[in-house]
Amino acid sequence: MTAATLSFRAPLDLAEQTKALASVFNMSSSDYVREAVREKNERVLKDRMVFLSKTLSARHLAENEAMDGSAGDGLA
Repeated sequence: MTAATLSFRAPLDLAEQTKALASVFNMSSSDYVREAVREKNERVLKDRMVFLSKTLSARHLAENEAMDGSAGDGLA
């Protein structure tokens, strides 16, 4: 795995809390933050897929209803 460096500024209380929780789980703060970001990314991607799926389902339903409405127009 090729690694990249991410750098960000965090309030002191967040940094201290992160270090303390990482220590509780016997993790480095880097590993703790890496895992937290990975979990957040997975949630965001899942939420996006759910949104797109609902949008596509609604569009598909509307198109099906439009086609059902034209079934009695004598063309079928």
